[in-house]
Amino acid sequence: MLLPAIPGFYPDPSICRVGESFFIANSTFQYLPGVPVHESTDLRTWRLVANAFSRPEQLDLSGAPSNAGIYAPTIRHRDGRFFVVTSDLLSAREGHLIVHAEEAAGPWSVPVRASGAIGIDPDLFWDEDGTCYLTWKGVSDTGLSGILSSAIDPLTGERRGEVRQLWQGTGVLTDPEGPHLYRRDGFYYCLLAEGGTTRTHSVTIARAKSLDGPWEDCPSNPIFTHRGTASSVQNVGHADLVENADGTWAAVYLGVRPRGFVPKFHVNGRETFVADVRWVEGWPVFDDAREAAVFETDFVDGFNSAELDGRWISHGGAQWSATSPVEEGLSIRPVDRNEYLPALSVRARDEYWNVVAEVTGAGALQVHMDTDNWAEIALADGTASVTLSSVGLRHTLASVPVDATVSALHVSAQEWTPEMGFNSGPDQLVFSVGTADGPVEVARFDGRLLSTEVTAGFTGRVVGVRTLGGSCVLHRFSYEPIAPAGDGDAAENPFKA
Repeated sequence: MLLPAIPGFYPDPSICRVGESFFIANSTFQYLPGVPVHESTDLRTWRLVANAFSRPEQLDLSGAPSNAGIYAPTIRHRDGRFFVVTSDLLSAREGHLIVHAEEAAGPWSVPVRASGAIGIDPDLFWDEDGTCYLTWKGVSDTGLSGILSSAIDPLTGERRGEVRQLWQGTGVLTDPEGPHLYRRDGFYYCLLAEGGTTRTHSVTIARAKSLDGPWEDCPSNPIFTHRGTASSVQNVGHADLVENADGTWAAVYLGVRPRGFVPKFHVNGRETFVADVRWVEGWPVFDDAREAAVFETDFVDGFNSAELDGRWISHGGAQWSATSPVEEGLSIRPVDRNEYLPALSVRARDEYWNVVAEVTGAGALQVHMDTDNWAEIALADGTASVTLSSVGLRHTLASVPVDATVSALHVSAQEWTPEMGFNSGPDQLVFSVGTADGPVEVARFDGRLLSTEVTAGFTGRVVGVRTLGGSCVLHRFSYEPIAPAGDGDAAENPFKA
């Protein structure tokens, strides 16, 4: 079974290598801190080293709606500096954002703007003569549109040459986007994502002797796709290539792990995968059957440090104003723009998992897809209640009285069991309260209600805490994966004898 290299909501990966180390950057949309950067020396084991956008003065997303904000970044290293280029959908007309740092761990600079370059999915590429090119999907102030490129100064964002159109894709698949440029054996290569980031998602490529063309399509396009296959990973695409230190190549790409009955449902968003790449007759060939990634997702946070761990994110960076350390944990205050938004959250990283939040005061533990799609267990005034908001329709599923000593809120994503029938969702979401005798269930429901196939959008599940008014204190937050039993695999043929 294919497993992600970086599991959970880590979409639109880009990769570069510096010496023996690899670095991956991902998009984060409405969430800040944004553009997480992971490091690895073996392409299997990854650790978070920084978020490229980690300070309020770098980017204001306080007004960002769900699925807006930071779109696909590219990470590169040149002349002793790391560069990340990305786009903010809210301010796209001001141009792409470029930040830099001497170390991947930061500090990362305040962004400069590549003005006149309007769109998404920017890429940085240095030619053999040292010229830096910005390539993107969108329009320019010169009137051109599509896959565009121009020379720039990456430290100032200033354009240094004319805007040109590059390869515009196969002409067969929809939505050519996510361009990356490479130089190899006398050719320029233009790698694209096509087909849209759904089941038809694909990777395509063309080459030319000059950036002015003519472009030669790869005869094997699309060079990588899982459309129409039985693979447990679907929607693959948005790839980026990297040359290893030994001269071999690899690629990162996004994919999803849908589960349940037809049409199947994915819940953790688009995740990052790694493939090996061979060059055959001048074209890259993907091999995704590589050694499985290694990752540990469990953690416990007692909030004993003045700084939050880099794993914590929030819509619009709310955690910067709505949380603060106190002696016994973390103070949680209401988020100004929307009282139902968690003040801070973490990504769900596994198919099945369990979270416990220990809270005093009126608080809630929420599984969140976006502002219209979430579910939470809330504790206030001696009552625990579970509320589901699905496509904007809000329902109270259950309310139970609890002892005044109860302070632990539980939520888990659990496996679909055979007795529930084969018309299954991806999982069950189970909400409970902790008591001296163990967790007591309050409500559960079909996890497909908080899946991308139902809610739509580009993000995945996050789990967070909010206050119900005034403030509450979060003392301890734990996340642990749950190993699947296997007998509830809804992907199996239910009619099989």
